[in-house]
Amino acid sequence: MMLAKQWLENARAVMTKIEDTQMENIRKAAEIMADSIECGRWVHTFGCGHATIPVEEMYPRIGGFVGFHPMVELPLTFFTRITGEMGVHQFVFLERVEGYGVEIMKGYNFDPRDTMWIFSHSGINNVNIDVAIEAKKKGMKVIAYGSAAAAKGKQTRHSSGKTIFDVADLVVDSCAPAEDASVPVKNHQDKLGPLSTMAFVTAVWMTVTTVGEILADRGFKLHIHPSHNVPGDTTAKERLEEALATYKSRIAGV
Repeated sequence: MMLAKQWLENARAVMTKIEDTQMENIRKAAEIMADSIECGRWVHTFGCGHATIPVEEMYPRIGGFVGFHPMVELPLTFFTRITGEMGVHQFVFLERVEGYGVEIMKGYNFDPRDTMWIFSHSGINNVNIDVAIEAKKKGMKVIAYGSAAAAKGKQTRHSSGKTIFDVADLVVDSCAPAEDASVPVKNHQDKLGPLSTMAFVTAVWMTVTTVGEILADRGFKLHIHPSHNVPGDTTAKERLEEALATYKSRIAGV
Protein backbone atom coordinates (compact mmCIF):
# COMPACT_ATOMS: atom_id res chain seq x y z
CA MET A 1 0.00 0.00 0.00
CA MET A 2 3.03 2.30 -0.01
CA LEU A 3 2.39 3.58 -3.54
CA ALA A 4 -1.29 4.20 -2.72
CA LYS A 5 -0.28 6.40 0.21
CA GLN A 6 2.35 8.14 -1.89
CA TRP A 7 -0.24 8.99 -4.53
CA LEU A 8 -2.59 10.33 -1.83
CA GLU A 9 0.21 12.50 -0.45
CA ASN A 10 0.96 13.81 -3.93
CA ALA A 11 -2.72 14.52 -4.56
CA ARG A 12 -3.15 16.33 -1.24
CA ALA A 13 -0.04 18.40 -1.97
CA VAL A 14 -1.48 19.53 -5.29
CA MET A 15 -4.82 20.44 -3.71
CA THR A 16 -3.04 22.37 -0.96
CA LYS A 17 -0.92 24.20 -3.52
CA ILE A 18 -4.04 25.21 -5.45
CA GLU A 19 -5.52 26.58 -2.23
CA ASP A 20 -2.32 28.38 -1.25
CA THR A 21 -1.53 29.94 -4.64
CA GLN A 22 -4.61 30.11 -6.87
CA MET A 23 -7.48 31.46 -4.78
CA GLU A 24 -7.12 35.01 -6.09
CA ASN A 25 -7.24 33.95 -9.74
CA ILE A 26 -10.06 31.49 -9.06
CA ARG A 27 -12.05 34.40 -7.61
CA LYS A 28 -11.24 36.55 -10.65
CA ALA A 29 -12.29 33.74 -12.99
CA ALA A 30 -15.51 33.24 -11.04
CA GLU A 31 -16.37 36.94 -11.29
CA ILE A 32 -15.99 36.84 -15.08
CA MET A 33 -18.10 33.70 -15.32
CA ALA A 34 -20.76 35.09 -13.00
CA ASP A 35 -21.10 38.17 -15.21
CA SER A 36 -21.73 35.95 -18.26
CA ILE A 37 -24.32 33.81 -16.51
CA GLU A 38 -26.09 36.72 -14.85
CA CYS A 39 -26.77 38.41 -18.19
CA GLY A 40 -28.30 35.23 -19.60
CA ARG A 41 -25.24 34.10 -21.53
CA TRP A 42 -22.85 31.16 -21.23
CA VAL A 43 -19.61 29.91 -19.85
CA HIS A 44 -18.53 27.56 -22.64
CA THR A 45 -16.28 24.74 -21.44
CA PHE A 46 -13.79 22.86 -23.63
CA GLY A 47 -10.93 20.40 -23.41
CA CYS A 48 -9.35 17.45 -25.21
CA GLY A 49 -8.67 13.93 -24.01
CA HIS A 50 -8.71 13.61 -20.24
CA ALA A 51 -9.23 17.37 -20.10
CA THR A 52 -12.82 16.70 -21.16
CA ILE A 53 -13.37 15.08 -17.74
CA PRO A 54 -13.68 18.42 -15.88
CA VAL A 55 -16.06 19.58 -18.63
CA GLU A 56 -18.25 16.51 -18.16
CA GLU A 57 -17.96 16.70 -14.37
CA MET A 58 -19.39 20.19 -13.91
CA TYR A 59 -22.52 20.12 -16.07
CA PRO A 60 -24.91 18.38 -16.23
CA ARG A 61 -24.27 17.13 -12.71
CA ILE A 62 -25.96 16.93 -9.32
CA GLY A 63 -24.85 20.08 -7.55
CA GLY A 64 -24.08 21.88 -10.80
CA PHE A 65 -26.23 24.65 -12.21
CA VAL A 66 -27.36 26.13 -15.50
CA GLY A 67 -24.94 28.53 -17.17
CA PHE A 68 -22.11 26.20 -18.16
CA HIS A 69 -22.25 24.92 -21.75
CA PRO A 70 -20.15 21.80 -22.42
CA MET A 71 -18.50 21.72 -25.85
CA VAL A 72 -17.55 18.05 -26.11
CA GLU A 73 -16.08 17.04 -29.48
CA LEU A 74 -16.51 13.27 -29.58
CA PRO A 75 -13.27 12.35 -31.45
CA LEU A 76 -11.33 14.34 -28.84
CA THR A 77 -12.86 12.72 -25.76
CA PHE A 78 -11.88 9.84 -23.54
CA PHE A 79 -12.73 7.11 -23.37
CA THR A 80 -11.88 6.38 -26.97
CA ARG A 81 -12.11 2.87 -28.35
CA ILE A 82 -8.34 2.78 -27.68
CA THR A 83 -7.61 0.92 -30.92
CA GLY A 84 -9.60 0.74 -34.14
CA GLU A 85 -12.13 3.48 -34.82
CA MET A 86 -11.72 6.58 -32.61
CA GLY A 87 -8.52 5.11 -31.23
CA VAL A 88 -5.71 6.72 -29.27
CA HIS A 89 -3.55 7.18 -32.37
CA GLN A 90 -6.27 9.21 -34.06
CA PHE A 91 -6.90 11.26 -30.94
CA VAL A 92 -3.23 12.19 -30.50
CA PHE A 93 -3.12 13.20 -34.17
CA LEU A 94 -6.33 15.24 -34.11
CA GLU A 95 -5.57 17.33 -31.03
CA ARG A 96 -2.41 18.49 -32.80
CA VAL A 97 -4.12 19.46 -36.07
CA GLU A 98 -4.10 23.21 -36.47
CA GLY A 99 -7.40 24.46 -37.87
CA TYR A 100 -9.56 21.75 -36.33
CA GLY A 101 -10.51 24.07 -33.47
CA VAL A 102 -11.52 26.75 -35.97
CA GLU A 103 -13.96 24.29 -37.55
CA ILE A 104 -15.32 23.28 -34.13
CA MET A 105 -16.11 26.90 -33.35
CA LYS A 106 -18.20 27.21 -36.53
CA GLY A 107 -20.78 24.88 -34.99
CA TYR A 108 -21.97 27.38 -32.37
CA ASN A 109 -23.29 30.93 -32.04
CA PHE A 110 -21.29 33.02 -29.59
CA ASP A 111 -21.67 36.42 -27.98
CA PRO A 112 -19.02 38.81 -26.64
CA ARG A 113 -20.68 38.48 -23.22
CA ASP A 114 -19.82 34.75 -23.17
CA THR A 115 -16.79 33.28 -21.43
CA MET A 116 -14.65 30.48 -22.88
CA TRP A 117 -13.21 28.18 -20.20
CA ILE A 118 -10.53 25.84 -21.57
CA PHE A 119 -8.73 22.97 -19.82
CA SER A 120 -5.29 21.96 -21.07
CA HIS A 121 -2.62 20.29 -18.97
CA SER A 122 0.33 21.11 -21.24
CA GLY A 123 -1.08 24.14 -23.06
CA ILE A 124 0.78 23.38 -26.30
CA ASN A 125 -1.68 21.48 -28.50
CA ASN A 126 -3.32 23.14 -31.47
CA VAL A 127 -7.04 22.49 -31.02
CA ASN A 128 -7.22 24.25 -27.65
CA ILE A 129 -5.18 27.18 -28.95
CA ASP A 130 -7.40 27.44 -32.05
CA VAL A 131 -10.51 27.57 -29.86
CA ALA A 132 -8.98 30.21 -27.59
CA ILE A 133 -7.88 32.44 -30.48
CA GLU A 134 -11.27 32.17 -32.17
CA ALA A 135 -13.05 32.94 -28.90
CA LYS A 136 -11.00 36.10 -28.45
CA LYS A 137 -11.74 37.15 -32.03
CA LYS A 138 -15.43 36.95 -31.12
CA GLY A 139 -14.90 39.22 -28.14
CA MET A 140 -15.10 36.60 -25.40
CA LYS A 141 -12.92 36.44 -22.32
CA VAL A 142 -10.78 33.29 -22.35
CA ILE A 143 -9.90 31.52 -19.11
CA ALA A 144 -7.39 28.66 -19.17
CA TYR A 145 -6.84 26.06 -16.44
CA GLY A 146 -3.74 23.92 -16.71
CA SER A 147 -0.23 23.25 -15.47
CA ALA A 148 0.97 26.72 -16.40
CA ALA A 149 4.11 26.98 -14.28
CA ALA A 150 5.27 23.50 -15.24
CA ALA A 151 4.64 24.28 -18.92
CA LYS A 152 6.93 27.30 -19.01
CA GLY A 153 9.56 26.88 -21.66
CA LYS A 154 7.60 24.23 -23.54
CA GLN A 155 7.48 24.72 -27.30
CA THR A 156 3.97 25.27 -28.62
CA ARG A 157 2.81 23.27 -31.64
CA HIS A 158 0.77 26.22 -32.93
CA SER A 159 1.93 28.53 -35.73
CA SER A 160 1.02 31.57 -33.60
CA GLY A 161 4.00 30.74 -31.41
CA LYS A 162 1.75 30.88 -28.34
CA THR A 163 0.61 28.36 -25.77
CA ILE A 164 -2.92 28.39 -24.37
CA PHE A 165 -1.54 30.20 -21.34
CA ASP A 166 -0.17 32.98 -23.56
CA VAL A 167 -3.51 33.43 -25.33
CA ALA A 168 -5.79 33.38 -22.27
CA ASP A 169 -6.95 36.52 -20.49
CA LEU A 170 -6.71 34.72 -17.15
CA VAL A 171 -4.88 31.56 -16.11
CA VAL A 172 -5.46 29.32 -13.10
CA ASP A 173 -2.57 26.93 -12.50
CA SER A 174 -3.72 23.37 -11.80
CA CYS A 175 -0.39 22.84 -9.97
CA ALA A 176 -0.04 19.32 -11.41
CA PRO A 177 3.48 18.25 -12.43
CA ALA A 178 4.39 18.47 -16.11
CA GLU A 179 4.78 14.72 -16.46
CA ASP A 180 1.39 14.24 -14.74
CA ALA A 181 2.08 10.72 -13.40
CA SER A 182 3.60 10.98 -9.95
CA VAL A 183 4.45 7.62 -8.39
CA PRO A 184 7.65 5.76 -9.37
CA VAL A 185 7.38 1.98 -9.57
CA LYS A 186 10.41 -0.26 -9.33
CA ASN A 187 11.94 -1.72 -12.49
CA HIS A 188 10.02 0.72 -14.72
CA GLN A 189 10.95 3.98 -16.42
CA ASP A 190 7.44 5.43 -16.39
CA LYS A 191 5.51 6.47 -13.30
CA LEU A 192 1.97 5.63 -12.24
CA GLY A 193 -0.73 7.79 -10.71
CA PRO A 194 -1.49 10.94 -12.74
CA LEU A 195 -2.65 14.05 -10.91
CA SER A 196 -4.02 16.41 -13.58
CA THR A 197 -7.61 15.11 -13.57
CA MET A 198 -7.89 15.34 -9.79
CA ALA A 199 -6.36 18.83 -9.96
CA PHE A 200 -8.78 19.93 -12.66
CA VAL A 201 -11.83 18.63 -10.81
CA THR A 202 -10.65 20.26 -7.60
CA ALA A 203 -10.23 23.61 -9.35
CA VAL A 204 -13.57 23.20 -11.14
CA TRP A 205 -15.60 22.85 -7.97
CA MET A 206 -13.66 25.58 -6.19
CA THR A 207 -14.56 27.81 -9.14
CA VAL A 208 -18.16 26.73 -9.72
CA THR A 209 -19.04 27.03 -6.03
CA THR A 210 -17.52 30.52 -6.05
CA VAL A 211 -19.54 31.46 -9.14
CA GLY A 212 -22.65 30.21 -7.35
CA GLU A 213 -21.75 32.18 -4.23
CA ILE A 214 -21.25 35.39 -6.23
CA LEU A 215 -24.54 34.99 -8.11
CA ALA A 216 -26.48 34.15 -4.96
CA ASP A 217 -25.05 37.24 -3.26
CA ARG A 218 -26.29 39.29 -6.24
CA GLY A 219 -29.78 37.85 -5.79
CA PHE A 220 -29.61 35.74 -8.96
CA LYS A 221 -31.63 32.51 -8.97
CA LEU A 222 -29.49 29.43 -9.56
CA HIS A 223 -31.09 26.54 -11.41
CA ILE A 224 -29.28 23.74 -9.59
CA HIS A 225 -29.52 20.08 -10.53
CA PRO A 226 -30.83 18.32 -7.41
CA SER A 227 -30.18 14.78 -6.30
CA HIS A 228 -33.21 12.78 -7.41
CA ASN A 229 -32.26 9.74 -5.31
CA VAL A 230 -32.89 11.14 -1.83
CA PRO A 231 -35.89 9.51 -0.09
CA GLY A 232 -38.55 11.98 0.96
CA ASP A 233 -37.56 14.80 -1.41
CA THR A 234 -40.87 15.13 -3.20
CA THR A 235 -39.98 18.11 -5.38
CA ALA A 236 -36.60 16.98 -6.76
CA LYS A 237 -38.09 15.92 -10.09
CA GLU A 238 -39.80 19.29 -10.51
CA ARG A 239 -36.61 21.18 -9.67
CA LEU A 240 -34.67 19.09 -12.18
CA GLU A 241 -37.28 19.71 -14.86
CA GLU A 242 -37.15 23.43 -14.12
CA ALA A 243 -33.36 23.45 -14.46
CA LEU A 244 -33.48 21.54 -17.74
CA ALA A 245 -36.20 23.81 -19.10
CA THR A 246 -34.04 26.82 -18.25
CA TYR A 247 -31.07 25.24 -20.00
CA LYS A 248 -33.21 24.44 -23.04
CA SER A 249 -34.49 28.00 -23.30
CA ARG A 250 -30.94 29.35 -23.12
CA ILE A 251 -29.44 26.86 -25.54
CA ALA A 252 -31.99 27.83 -28.17
CA GLY A 253 -29.87 30.92 -28.72
CA VAL A 254 -26.58 29.04 -29.11
